[in-house]
Amino acid sequence: MSQVLEALHYAFVQRALLAGLFIALGCGLLGVFLVLRRYAMIGEGLSHFAFATVGLALLLGWTPLYIALPLVALASLVILYLPGRAAMYGDAAIGMVSAVGVAAGVLFASLGGGFNVDLFSFLFGDILSVSRAETRLAVALALGVLALIGLFYHELFAVTFDEAGARVVGIRPARLNRLLALLTALMVVLGIRVVGTLLVSSLLIFPAVTALQFRRSFKMTLAVSAALGALSVVLGLFLSLGLDTPAGATIVLVNAAFFLLAFAVTRGRQRG
Repeated sequence: MSQVLEALHYAFVQRALLAGLFIALGCGLLGVFLVLRRYAMIGEGLSHFAFATVGLALLLGWTPLYIALPLVALASLVILYLPGRAAMYGDAAIGMVSAVGVAAGVLFASLGGGFNVDLFSFLFGDILSVSRAETRLAVALALGVLALIGLFYHELFAVTFDEAGARVVGIRPARLNRLLALLTALMVVLGIRVVGTLLVSSLLIFPAVTALQFRRSFKMTLAVSAALGALSVVLGLFLSLGLDTPAGATIVLVNAAFFLLAFAVTRGRQRG
């Protein structure tokens, strides 16, 4: 424990904690909408596509963040566009974008001389290497997600539970869907620094499904999901520092433990 507390004096650990907290907060809020709308796997598809953008950036010698943000945002819009234009369901569009991302990522890695240390850090996450710019962006984006959810709360609530009814009363679901997709894409790109492309979808899914176990009000579910996401990052980072384990994997396993605990508690109440 003393080693963990001592580590908090280092600037890179403080940045990791701050960036991780706000990324988890944003993912926790967005995850509730995605899970309820059965679009939870969009994070998986976008994270795989992000792998391709990182590979391309490293091949060209550019900063991965500046390549990943616009291209992954574009991929999120493609996922929304294809089901309405190409006679397919949303999961098929996600699968296609995911497959293209993985294939292109492997190709770019091969052209760049194979999987190097930089590429592996994006595959499995490296929260302790988060830069000041990434930290500021994570804070700004999470606060932006919070503000937009507050601004469009009633519209998002209506679309989440009854899209057809929302359209009848004048709400434009397509616009809100694009907004959610773009915000998710941005959070996925930043989340890659925390847990990597292979695990980033867990930041969207686990806190949301854990919060939904308690079947509280929708606002309470959003709050619990965000809190669980943030708590998982804090505990996961502290455990990884104390046990000398990979931070990204530890954070995901803490999320999984929270879900199992919530599931056991709610099942116990139902039987009682």
